[in-house]
Amino acid sequence: MNKNIAIPIDLENVKLIFSKKFLFVILISVPSAIVADFLHIPLAWMLGPMIATSIAALSGLKIIMPRIILSFILILLGLYIGNYIDQNLINQIGQWFWTSLVMLGYIIISVIFVSKYLEKFSGYNRKTSIFSAAPGALGPLLILAEHEKSDLSKVATSHLIRLIIIITLFPFVVDNFSKLSSNSVAEFNFLNQNHFNLLTLFVASIIFIQIFDKFKIPAPLLSGTLVACGILQIADVASYKLPDQSINFCLLILGASVGCRFADKSLNEVAKNSFHSFVATFFLVALGIIAAIIAGYIVDKNFFTLLLSYCPGGIYEVAVIAIAFDLDPDFVSFHHIIRLLMILFIVPLILRLINKKGSSNP
Repeated sequence: MNKNIAIPIDLENVKLIFSKKFLFVILISVPSAIVADFLHIPLAWMLGPMIATSIAALSGLKIIMPRIILSFILILLGLYIGNYIDQNLINQIGQWFWTSLVMLGYIIISVIFVSKYLEKFSGYNRKTSIFSAAPGALGPLLILAEHEKSDLSKVATSHLIRLIIIITLFPFVVDNFSKLSSNSVAEFNFLNQNHFNLLTLFVASIIFIQIFDKFKIPAPLLSGTLVACGILQIADVASYKLPDQSINFCLLILGASVGCRFADKSLNEVAKNSFHSFVATFFLVALGIIAAIIAGYIVDKNFFTLLLSYCPGGIYEVAVIAIAFDLDPDFVSFHHIIRLLMILFIVPLILRLINKKGSSNP
């Protein structure tokens, strides 16, 4: 089985849907989401499952998130965000060139500065420090890290701890320091929708996902779906608004999937990496705040939209936070896709310079 394909439709993945490991995930996630919602925790349907499954995984419980389930949820997320795409949005993209340049500066400074910190104070070697310092793109970075014979465990743990911190803290920051609140659930009229349009959008999304995946375009599940939705909606071929309730399912699965990533980690391993991961996250967020302030002089956007756009978190997790707080999900998603492309260009370039410098020194 090719573990790198975007939509892994095979017998092994289908079997995982009916496995005890996935059943445990559901049994843990649903009650934890309900409890978090009852306690009025921001982004309850994501934070509850994420924390509960993380604890379960680190406690040794065998849990798993089938990739076919996660792929379906990410396509659903893309279809939801895709509804925001219209001609007016396309007209704004020209302005985003300059905010993308800010992103480029943010990534370069982040990788150089944070990797120097990790190399000097955490005991990571230079290459492991660079992979751990990159603000996102964990999946592709792990492939590169394996090729460069870096410490995969340290790289993965650093990124996962950072993701947990960002996902946990950002909703509380928005909830307490802004006038924004989580989106209320709008009334959904099922009968007024053209359901053939949904099928058309879904099929077109699958086609674009396969094309994007073949050409190694980052985050194909989201980027492929967004491009498919954009083309069909702007051409007035098909459009469909998914019910707001569907986001709760996305939140639950994404939150649980983050926790499941700790399934092969020991508590001792996570504890050892925690302090320096906290410090690295602090530096990355501080640099992200500076980038958001600079971008604020270029585009007229809510500060929290800009902050989320330069937030060193996972693209899918950040996108769903943008939806939950109505923080321009299209703008945020665009910048995180651009960030992935830039990281995949910048990190290998830095490594090439390091290797060239090393070979020139006897």
